[in-house]
Amino acid sequence: MVTRLMRTLALGLAALASLPAGAQPCPEKNLMYWQAFPPGGESDLSARHQQVVLKKKCPAIETIIQYKTGAGGALMWSQMNALPGDGVNIVGINLPHTVLQPMEGVVQYKTEDITPVFWFHYTPDILVVPQDSPIKNFADFVKTAKADPGKLNLGGSGLNSANHAAHERMNNFFGVKTTYVPFKGTGDMTMAVLGSHVHGAMTYTAFAINQKGKVRGLAVAMDKRHPLMPDVPTFRELGIDWVDGAFRGIGVPKSTPPEARKRLAELWAALNADPEMQQLAAKSGFELINIGPDRMDAFMKEKIKVYTDVGKQMGLGK
Repeated sequence: MVTRLMRTLALGLAALASLPAGAQPCPEKNLMYWQAFPPGGESDLSARHQQVVLKKKCPAIETIIQYKTGAGGALMWSQMNALPGDGVNIVGINLPHTVLQPMEGVVQYKTEDITPVFWFHYTPDILVVPQDSPIKNFADFVKTAKADPGKLNLGGSGLNSANHAAHERMNNFFGVKTTYVPFKGTGDMTMAVLGSHVHGAMTYTAFAINQKGKVRGLAVAMDKRHPLMPDVPTFRELGIDWVDGAFRGIGVPKSTPPEARKRLAELWAALNADPEMQQLAAKSGFELINIGPDRMDAFMKEKIKVYTDVGKQMGLGK
């Protein structure tokens, strides 16, 4: 009995010792998780995944998902610093949106107003058309676009967003002219694509996977083909060195203390390490990444430079 008790105590002490110094395994209060885009899109789906795994890890608290949508996410991001800096108010943030939108000069926030805590995944860019489209592959797409410049309409989520930037890059890379049609979010775009109200979309792998059998992927911005879409070539295979997409993370009001930011980053890293989260992400086309405080400055410096250059190509910042 004594031996068993000692073994149990030793295991408990080992578990405690494995926690980062000063870290709390779970928040003390319910999390208020603010979303900048409407329900139904990739940001909402990823938040729902995290809500499920958080409940398993921290059964005593709730993750309450709130929506403050508008202006392609800018409404929420312009107001996030007015939230309490209590370590339990967190906001879903996106790149390149929070670099491109301020360059336009009409939103009420600047890139440096956003305080990122952890970047947890990215969704690669992908070009899709409805399944019954006469465009069967990327060569067909380029041929059709060049035959009648401006005629092809491609949906996307938001203005000055990852989808918008990817659309402009594709036009530039392949010497075509197509028209970008912005929607409030991917959820709003879905019916337009499935109903053939637009000719296709510059969107994310998550959309293509969730609508498999209803849309046809033409090209994807990944290092190699996606295992759930083995027939879709990469842009690299088509001769363009293009590996990119939308990065998603969590941010906090600037008034949030550093120790609270650190605890949130550690919690989100634990979520990404959870096998259930990894399975959910793989099924939905999310590529998990772990960018926390130790890598944040270098990551943001690199991305701000890349997306500032893209924004200039889009005519922003003049």
